[in-house]
Amino acid sequence: MSVSAFLGRQPVLNRNQQLIGYELLFRQSAVAFEAGTHAELDADTEVLVNTLNHMGTSWLIGSKLAFINVGEAMLGSDFLELLPPRRVVLEIANTLSPSNELLSRVRHLRSLGFGVALDGFTFDAPSAAFLDLANYVKLDVQAMTSSAFQALAVRLRSYPVIRIAERVESYEHYHLVRDLGLDGYQGYYFAKPETLSAKVIHPGFANILKLLNLLRQDASLKDVEAVLKMDVALSFKLLRYVNSAAAGLNTTISSFSHALTVLGYKRLYRWLTLLLVTSSEQGMLPAALQKTAVSRARMMEVIALEMGLSGETADTFFITGMFSLLDVIFDMPIALALEHLNLPADICAALLAHEGRAGHCLELVLAMECGGDSLPALAQGLDIEADTLNLLHTNALSWVEELSL
Repeated sequence: MSVSAFLGRQPVLNRNQQLIGYELLFRQSAVAFEAGTHAELDADTEVLVNTLNHMGTSWLIGSKLAFINVGEAMLGSDFLELLPPRRVVLEIANTLSPSNELLSRVRHLRSLGFGVALDGFTFDAPSAAFLDLANYVKLDVQAMTSSAFQALAVRLRSYPVIRIAERVESYEHYHLVRDLGLDGYQGYYFAKPETLSAKVIHPGFANILKLLNLLRQDASLKDVEAVLKMDVALSFKLLRYVNSAAAGLNTTISSFSHALTVLGYKRLYRWLTLLLVTSSEQGMLPAALQKTAVSRARMMEVIALEMGLSGETADTFFITGMFSLLDVIFDMPIALALEHLNLPADICAALLAHEGRAGHCLELVLAMECGGDSLPALAQGLDIEADTLNLLHTNALSWVEELSL
């Protein structure tokens, strides 16, 4: 009998809000859903290894780390040695009671090159016995008062560990942990820009230059479209332009290929030149937010293709996923952000109310990010098996990592 697992991931950032890795969130059939999103994960080792094998470890290579929750059974498993140690941080729950055997095992894993993180750390927790072996500690900003959190953070300064604030979900949380000088952050707050006023975003210069070069070389439509799919800001600005009165078109454009065909390379080149002149590095979209948007887009695209939908419809799904974060990008209600785009009614319905096939697909992708209880039902509603969804998800993640955003 095969074992299925859903995979989620949450970015872990350094103090400069640069991506250093992901916490991987494994869900084991219905049992894990009932346990709740923040429950300790004591996943079967076979689930971990099978999932990583389906995924491949290519996206773990490079500067990024994978933070993996491990229970007592998994810590003792020889399967851990199959993972790339210098890319994996083993995350120990604060409830794990130390034994001489476990302490010895964790010491051995550190010697192999694995990182060790203590989750939800306090000095009163059983896991405090592992402190001398840890190189990361995660401090839950919501688990205690601000003064208690500050005292804990200050006390840990004398230990050679990287202090990461987790469950940072508000402006107040962020400023508390930033002012304390913590080394890293994790939480939903970092999907939102800090600036509270309307935010201007600009595409990456490299992507604009790449497109200009492709157009000069009269490259294929597919190659031009591939660059657009890497940059949420560029995609937003292009579709806003082609659907505006300034473009002088009489039809609503809903896909990149349609936009490129109707606009033509000559006008696109002129538009990109203007964009290059008016852009500034200060307006660049945060890397973690850009990656989340592109990951959603790619996941929705591969799901659409798996459902047997046409390439043009899959492109519509991609755009829906890409623009699903417009509200946090611009720090305004998504309905207001959509007023600048003039997108087709079905995309707007998917973004505003999760209606239609694209809307249901977006709900599924959002549930995969946070590991919600609704995930199995949503997958079933789109007639996608858990194993297939796992494979699509891991392939999408690998695709995004290869873009080196």
